[in-house]
Amino acid sequence: MKITKLREFLSVLVAKEVSLSTMIWGPPGVGKSSVIAQVAAGAKISLIDLRLSQFAPTDLRGLPVPIAGDQPEQGCSVWYRPEFLPRGGRGILLLDEINMAPPAMQGIAQQLILDRRVGNYTLPDGWFVWAAGNRKEDRASVFEMPAPLANRFLHLEVLPDFESFKEYALDHLFDEQVIAFLAFRPTLLHKLDPQRPNWPSPRSWEMASQLRKAGLGIEPAVGDGAAAEFKGFLKVYKELPNLELILGGKGTDVKFPEEPSARYAITIGLAMRAGTGETAMHAFRWLAGSAGAEWVQLFSTDMIRQMRARGQMGILAKLVKDEPALQKFVKAYRDLIGL
Repeated sequence: MKITKLREFLSVLVAKEVSLSTMIWGPPGVGKSSVIAQVAAGAKISLIDLRLSQFAPTDLRGLPVPIAGDQPEQGCSVWYRPEFLPRGGRGILLLDEINMAPPAMQGIAQQLILDRRVGNYTLPDGWFVWAAGNRKEDRASVFEMPAPLANRFLHLEVLPDFESFKEYALDHLFDEQVIAFLAFRPTLLHKLDPQRPNWPSPRSWEMASQLRKAGLGIEPAVGDGAAAEFKGFLKVYKELPNLELILGGKGTDVKFPEEPSARYAITIGLAMRAGTGETAMHAFRWLAGSAGAEWVQLFSTDMIRQMRARGQMGILAKLVKDEPALQKFVKAYRDLIGL
C-alpha cells in the first residue's frame, strides 16, 4: 500500500483503539518509521521507538536483583524493568528492525507482542505494539521471523509512492528543484543499489534537500548516478521564464514550455512560490490559458495544499469565484480543488 494509505490505516487503529499487534514491511528508506511518528503526533499520543537490532535480551527483559533482608523471599531475585518501557498514558511502542534482531532477541520481543508483558512487567492499557522491518528481497541482513510470532501480527506492506512523498515534501518545504525533478523522474524516488552505500530513496532525497539548502552537492545522499541526472535537470531550471512575472500577473507574453522536464519544473515551481491567494490566482489563470488541463490539475493539487497550510484558502476561493473565465475549469475539478 501507499504511505498515505498506511497512515490512514494506522490512524484508524489508534482512533478506534484496535490494539492488535501490527507488522509493517517495506524497503529501507521508504518512510515506515516516519509515518508511525506522524500517526502518533496526529493522535497526540507518545511514541517509544526501540531499535531491536541494537538490543541484547537483558535490555528488554530487565536485570535480576536479589531480594535482601529477612523476608521469606530472600534468596530469590526480582526483575527490574528497563526505564524506557512505559508505566502509563497512551502511546505506540514501536519495535523497529525486529527481523534484524537475532532469534534470542526476537524471542524476548515475542513475549511482549503475544502477551503484552515481559517477566513481571505488563504493558499498560492504551499502548499499541507495532513493529517494522525490511523484506528479504531488499538485501537487508534479516533473520527469519518465527511462524508463531508472524501469525500474531497484522501484516502491512508499504511501497515507494511519489504522490505520498510529494505531499510530505511540500508540507516540510523540501527544495523546490528536488520535488520538480522527482515529478519528472519518479522512478528515481527509490532505486536500491546493493553495491553502493548511497542510493535514491525517500529518506535520502530528504537528506539531499537539506544539502541543497546548505549549498552542497547531493552525491553523498543519493549517489553519483541520480545526482548526475539531477544536475542535468538544473540546467532546465536556468532556462525557465521568469516565474515572478507570472506570479505578479504579468505573464501574458510568457509561453508554456514544450519540453516535458521544463513543464514539470515550471508547474511545480509556480505552486511552491505562490505565497498568497493573489499570486496563486495569477499562476492559475496563466496556466488555464496556456497549458493543458493535466498541468492545471497538477498545479492545483499542489497549490491548494500550500494555500491551506498558509491559511489563504478563503481569499483564493473568492478570487476563483469572481473569475468567469475559470468557472468551467472549477466546475470540472470542484472535488479536486475543494471550492
